[in-house]
Amino acid sequence: MTKYPYLRQDFAASVVVFLVAVPLCVGVAVASGVPAELGLITGIVGGIVTGLLPGSSLQVSGPAAGMTVLVYEAVTEFGLPVLGALVLAAGLLQLVMGALKLGRWFRAISVSVVEGMLAGIGLVIIAGQLYAAAGMKAPTSGIEKIAGLPEAVVLAVGSTTALASVAMGAATIAVMVSWKRLPEKVRAVPGALAAVALATLATLAFDPPVSTVEVNGLIDSIQPPGAGAFAELASPAVIGTVLAFTLIASAESLFSAAAVDRLHDGPRTRYDKELMAQGAGNAVCGVLGALPMTAVIVRSSANVQAGARTKASRVLHGLWLLLFAALLPSALALIPLPALAGILVHAGWKLIPFRQLVTMWRDHRGEALILVVTAAAIVGVNMFEGVLIGLALSVAKTAWEASHLKLEVIDKGAGPIQAHLSGNATFLRLPKILDSLEALPQDRPIELDLSGLHHLDHACRTALESWAERHSASGTDPVKVTIP
Repeated sequence: MTKYPYLRQDFAASVVVFLVAVPLCVGVAVASGVPAELGLITGIVGGIVTGLLPGSSLQVSGPAAGMTVLVYEAVTEFGLPVLGALVLAAGLLQLVMGALKLGRWFRAISVSVVEGMLAGIGLVIIAGQLYAAAGMKAPTSGIEKIAGLPEAVVLAVGSTTALASVAMGAATIAVMVSWKRLPEKVRAVPGALAAVALATLATLAFDPPVSTVEVNGLIDSIQPPGAGAFAELASPAVIGTVLAFTLIASAESLFSAAAVDRLHDGPRTRYDKELMAQGAGNAVCGVLGALPMTAVIVRSSANVQAGARTKASRVLHGLWLLLFAALLPSALALIPLPALAGILVHAGWKLIPFRQLVTMWRDHRGEALILVVTAAAIVGVNMFEGVLIGLALSVAKTAWEASHLKLEVIDKGAGPIQAHLSGNATFLRLPKILDSLEALPQDRPIELDLSGLHHLDHACRTALESWAERHSASGTDPVKVTIP
């Protein structure tokens, strides 16, 4: 027992994480447009393969709601057989990035871009799953999903079947929202599992006109990518999707790692190792034709709160998922689809950072605008381009702030004119600097004080020296320059 001093705590935590993971794995798979078993396979690989590797000791990986929109778009555009090749390529790219020690650089991505990405994903998930809750097929693009909701509501109101389905989805959300208010002993059962279990029991008892999960069998659902799928990797559109998989899965995993590190006092995450662990897991998922994986904050926080102490808890949760998928596959066929839609709507809502947006708007309005624009771009265009737009805005904002410059001119009417430059003098602000200085009187001595500058790049220094020489050549006293 001394070899595994925390086995009891890790065993108990693994059961909790398993119970949290089952409905999420199935729900994410169904929402992604793939067989439910593929979500369980990704959860199994996330637990056993990624769970055994070094990186973050307590964060748990599996299929994530944050990847649902992108996977659905990829499966719709390229077909399910190509999914494995996409995930495998993304996993290999993550391995290379980890080996090159690029993992830590993901921590430099603006928080507003990441929050905007999650908000955009959340909005698209909610819009899409509202159709699923009514038993309807959702439009393809995010903007069409949102624009079509009024018509969907009208159709649902006129259909008894749709109303029954919506009622079950709404009841599932109500159970999950109210579950946290129940006594602690009751809350030992995860809310998502309780909601799905209650919906399943209601379906068995009352036989409402709702659809249930289609079951193909674990082995039959595994579809290793063939030569044709790998040939698709030469397409620019497919390459863009691979990059999107890599960027979003890596960012979500490493931001999750930072969040999980704040929840416990154990070993800190080694970001490059964690990126390689995620890459190895995705490579295995790709070979099996399963969903891409990321670290999932819901499962990870449940793991920490349940008392996990080592990585054994996440490995054991993968084993429980494997046993469930192998021994009880028919149980999936009992789960009503509106209940899974309700779980995804709830998950999508939690992805929208309402509190953070209010705080940003009050303290950092520029960051709040980046968050909103990123989310809107993801809804209006697509996932990859929306994130790129957010990153471009973040870089532009940083460049603007880095080049912020203030010129204060003090002219007392007699004696030299004093010009004080403060801030960051970079080539981006050079035209403004020169326009302001060249507007100063030519027949008066000038004192140029640069001591207030935080940064003076070579281009600005050279330009200022050239201006000082030209001004001094007009017959006045030489310009006096105070350089930091």
